[in-house]
Amino acid sequence: MRKSPPKKPNRSAKTSNVQVDPNPVEILNEQPVQVEEKNPLPTDQHGEKPVNLDQPHVQVAISRGQELIREGRSKADAARVIYDLIKDEEKELVVAAFISGATLTAKGAMTYWYNCRRKSAKDSKPNR
Repeated sequence: MRKSPPKKPNRSAKTSNVQVDPNPVEILNEQPVQVEEKNPLPTDQHGEKPVNLDQPHVQVAISRGQELIREGRSKADAARVIYDLIKDEEKELVVAAFISGATLTAKGAMTYWYNCRRKSAKDSKPNR
């Protein structure tokens, strides 16, 4: 006859080591914590200096990306257009333009930059 597996102990029955504050009113009376506001200007990768997005060709690229987003096109489409217009600029500048023009997050913008760079390099190679 086959034996059934041993029963596992009920973990929900364990007691917790969490300490409960006996005076919860004191917590409510504490002052709120001040949160630093994020810099509204995009910065380079290390946050050391702001990236200058005021150059005319960068502004054109950002506005084209924003137009595509308003038309309902994807963020990837907007990023590709922006990259094609300013691909010769520094990485930090292109990433900042993605954030402003294609409404991407910083991490997403970096990913799109790598993907656009890879696709551009692939397209520029001669066919064998």
